[in-house]
Amino acid sequence: MFSKDLGIDLGTMFTRLADNNVVLLEEPTIVAIEVENQKMVAAGVEARDMYGKVPESIEVARPLRNGVIADYEITETLLAYLLQRASGSMRIFRPRTIITVPYGVTSVERRAVFEAVMEAGSRESHLIQQTLAAAIGIDLPINSPSGNMIISLGGGCTEAAVVAMYGIVSAETLRLGGMDLDESIINYVRHKYGVIIGGQTAEQLKIRIGAAVPQDIENSMEVQGQDQVSGLPRPVTLTTGEIVEALQEPLKQIVESGRKVLEKTPPELVSDIIDRGVALCGGGALLRGVDKLLTKSLGIPAYLVDNPLTCVAQGASKAFGMLNVIRRNLPQA
Repeated sequence: MFSKDLGIDLGTMFTRLADNNVVLLEEPTIVAIEVENQKMVAAGVEARDMYGKVPESIEVARPLRNGVIADYEITETLLAYLLQRASGSMRIFRPRTIITVPYGVTSVERRAVFEAVMEAGSRESHLIQQTLAAAIGIDLPINSPSGNMIISLGGGCTEAAVVAMYGIVSAETLRLGGMDLDESIINYVRHKYGVIIGGQTAEQLKIRIGAAVPQDIENSMEVQGQDQVSGLPRPVTLTTGEIVEALQEPLKQIVESGRKVLEKTPPELVSDIIDRGVALCGGGALLRGVDKLLTKSLGIPAYLVDNPLTCVAQGASKAFGMLNVIRRNLPQA
């Protein structure tokens, strides 16, 4: 009957809500809207299943782009729906929330997130950087003056940060993520085979046979696409090696982002990071071989955390217990 304290990971691809370190909800950040009266028809998984399969009277949209709000009203509608589901209709008090934003976003972008979650039904809200929330969620010792490095490979953006003493010492946000990897696969197939495939097909190729570095075992997968010339359906078979080749350019940018953070980090903290390694989280961290690529490129061991998909939401919920010490390092709306 009383208020919940909810941590919200507001991502480009997925939004997750956690309470007391337990993930309550995980839904795709996508909404189906009636065009004429701007009424929500569906959200989350149901809306994602409608993508590309609805009449013109319904618009299926992702309200976030590259980790920030692109459509304020749809974001507010989605958050209100998720908060109600997580809190329950019988609760007397509205929930308190801590919601994530990428490091380095503008004051306008921060304000949009804060106002959206307040209008959606929060009675009190705080913003937290995604990498700081992730560090809390994987129990890195951020309360000490030693350095901890984390790279979050999300759907819309990639963030790399060094954390110490409850705050971010150095960080970089690259507005490139898993969706850009999918786009690279789409472009590769179009240029090499003259076949157009959709985003969901590209994502399946990335998940099932994709890798960041060449693999000992070469897998293959057949997909259906549309011939560029005739417009008719045409199957094409792709291999792991081809997906590795397709992903090289965006992966180079991700590696460079991590390198820039290390260049800006004080030498004393770099020595700590060499000892502890680089923690990898986010959906992109599940790409096979991405830990090997970063280990080789940065010269520091990189490892996949135990809860790569949920650590940001869990960290945001755990941050309620340390608000008094991290408040000074949180971004202001």
